[in-house]
Amino acid sequence: MQNSRETKSVGRRQLLGSAVALVAIPSWVAMLGGCAQTAMRMQSPEALEEAVADVDLVRSMTVPFGVHPLRVDAVGLVIELPGTGSDPPLGPGRAAMIEEIQRRGVPNPDQFLSSPRTSLVKVRGLLPPGIQKGDPIDVEVLVPKKSKTTSLANGTLLEVRLREYVRLGGRYREGHVSAVAKGRLLVDPVPDKKRNPESQLRGVVLGGAVATKSRPLGLTLRPASQGVQNSRRIGDAINQRFFVKSQGRTVPVATPKSDEYIELRVHPRYKNNIRRYFEVIRSVAVSENDRQRHARIRLLERQLQDSISASTAALRLEAIGDEAIETLKKGLASNNVEVRFYASESLAYLDDPDAAATLAQVARDEPAFRARALAALGVMDSPEAYDSLVSLLDAASAEARYGAFHALWKANSRHPLVRGDDLDGQLNMHVVRSTGPAMVHVTRAKRPEVVVFGSNVSFVTPMVLEAGRTIMINGTEDGRVRLTRFSARHENQAIETTNRVDDVIRGIISLGGTYPDVVDALSQAKASRALSCRFEVDAVAQEGRAYQRNPIMANPAESGLDYGTDSRRTSSRLRPVDWPGGEDSGRVRGY
Repeated sequence: MQNSRETKSVGRRQLLGSAVALVAIPSWVAMLGGCAQTAMRMQSPEALEEAVADVDLVRSMTVPFGVHPLRVDAVGLVIELPGTGSDPPLGPGRAAMIEEIQRRGVPNPDQFLSSPRTSLVKVRGLLPPGIQKGDPIDVEVLVPKKSKTTSLANGTLLEVRLREYVRLGGRYREGHVSAVAKGRLLVDPVPDKKRNPESQLRGVVLGGAVATKSRPLGLTLRPASQGVQNSRRIGDAINQRFFVKSQGRTVPVATPKSDEYIELRVHPRYKNNIRRYFEVIRSVAVSENDRQRHARIRLLERQLQDSISASTAALRLEAIGDEAIETLKKGLASNNVEVRFYASESLAYLDDPDAAATLAQVARDEPAFRARALAALGVMDSPEAYDSLVSLLDAASAEARYGAFHALWKANSRHPLVRGDDLDGQLNMHVVRSTGPAMVHVTRAKRPEVVVFGSNVSFVTPMVLEAGRTIMINGTEDGRVRLTRFSARHENQAIETTNRVDDVIRGIISLGGTYPDVVDALSQAKASRALSCRFEVDAVAQEGRAYQRNPIMANPAESGLDYGTDSRRTSSRLRPVDWPGGEDSGRVRGY
């Protein structure tokens, strides 16, 4: 009996010892893991590069497909001109238009075409990468060189089919119809047309063309990398980082179609920035183990602190995903504007709210980064990003103010702050509460839109303005405005309103005016000082502006920081990294 009890006691002690050992194992593993992480951080840049030397990025094996805008053209006809058109000279353009007019069943096509109320024009548009069937685009309308047309103002473009033309064998060959365009023309709003008559020979139809087919996006494998296995490996690597939701299902963005082509879906966060989408996708590692990824993050952390390599490092950290967020946040603490910007930009596309404050400051103060900062704020879905955009509505920069409005409108066009009113389908009228200087903004791209910054922006009276050919605007000293529409066929119409800019615009539309009429009136008002506030046309921030770096910080040797063996240096002008192709091998060594 005692032996039995001793046996059981020994068994219990052994079991307890085993349990203690099992409990102790994770702590030792954790300690070893912590030591490994510490050792990784203490490694030299050369050692880190050696650890990840065999890691290939997607860009080393592929080239983007479908990333360039596709130009489409046509010969068109503008009608309803006030006697400023002309009879086109003999040639292929006239012959094509005669054929088109006959197809529409118009009698006496020669007589119709020779009327001074019509003009033969060139129509062209750009289909952006990733455009889907049914998406609208702007089209540009130009008077041919030999034409005697004097103005396209107040004209309307008849429906025309746009195609891609390719030069083959010394001849231009036409492709399939890619878009259909029509609509009212907006010519450049120049107050003194006599000084710049050429401005009246070109115009744009905002959102006037509709794509008739979608443009595919994808990656083509480089010849040395072509193969079913590589195509599948690349697709798997991309899908581990990106996926989309469709009808409640998780759908991969990359679909290998053959041994040399991978089709791509656009992730919603990048739908308005296809260029960046490809840059990030091509920065994804094709295959790497945990040790290599940790080493690569440590290497990128060093490179992020150098203004020269910060752009590339941030993109590659963004391509890693959520695991790289804490590393990117270290860039927000940098004293260097470029480092802070590139880190915050990548954090925005990872939807981290900590990026918002830095991006707002950059959009307000740094013209070179403004366009990208506003775009990054626009993709975020957080209260911090919303508050930052609202604060920019009061900025001194017209680009920052309108850019913030546009980003807010794209994020939620029904929000009361930016919703505005649709005026009879002619234009969208927005009055935005703002404590900044009063400003009126109009566009010549994408959609007819007037944005008034300030709640009580008014014309200076007395004044006399014209809105197109048929509407006269008279402002009296007491601040009342009378709008009269003259007609040769019908009785004249007249209304009265206040001198507030938005009220006058509503009056123009109620009398049958159009967006070009409104822009014409505003342009005249600014020229005659009847509009005392700022008047802007397309105050849109542009990429590609030069940023002047601090010469000390541009030299790592003088900064006292160790950035590794990277010796590549770029100019201060911003430009995409390795886009759209390039000879860089895509390996981690030598970022």
